[in-house]
Amino acid sequence: MKALTQELKKVANSNKAVFLSQYFKTGKGEYGEGDTFLGITVPKQRVIAKKYYKEIGLVGIGKLLESSVHEHRFTALEMLVFKYEESTDEKTKKEIFKFYIKNRKGVNNWDLVDTSAPYIVGDYLAYRPRSILYRLAKSKNVWDRRIAVVSTYLFIKRGDFSDITALTEMLMTDQHPLIHKVCGWMLREMGKVSEIMLLDFLNKYHQLMPRIMLSYAIERLPKKLKVNYTGK
Repeated sequence: MKALTQELKKVANSNKAVFLSQYFKTGKGEYGEGDTFLGITVPKQRVIAKKYYKEIGLVGIGKLLESSVHEHRFTALEMLVFKYEESTDEKTKKEIFKFYIKNRKGVNNWDLVDTSAPYIVGDYLAYRPRSILYRLAKSKNVWDRRIAVVSTYLFIKRGDFSDITALTEMLMTDQHPLIHKVCGWMLREMGKVSEIMLLDFLNKYHQLMPRIMLSYAIERLPKKLKVNYTGK
């Protein structure tokens, strides 16, 4: 693990770290408060994750997820996804899924959620009961709620829309813009697979949807259809 953190340190960029700290809202009272950055691009982190994921076990990944350094946690999650995708037996997949849920405290920014939850939580639950998503959606923790929503991505790609519609209904009155955005994003993904299903949902709920959620959801619709929901 020391070799990995040293390699990350070598490719750090102080100017980019300043930009990322602002981009991921690390100021007092902001959603990423207290997070620290080395300033490393995602492609570089993925290369390093791929280099080390076989030799670093779950214990080491768990320690990285406890780090205050954002790139340590991101790289840890990339390694975890690589491990999950490489595994061929259900026992290992279950172990990684349970590890992810248990250690999700370190999955505490939107990029960390989005790079991991669909490919571990979403994949594992594809053909299993999904009650955990509804428990997460009721959490006071915004990242738990985002995990619940973004985990539906693979379901949507397979034409299964029951959970994204149910979760969006649950979160319609959520106060956090990041939840508005992710619900809108997943609805937009649903529209890519079935525009009819998206339009049906919008016809029922567009007047209740937060502005950002609606904006994200209708982004790919023809202008003449957008007017039906925005009035302009």
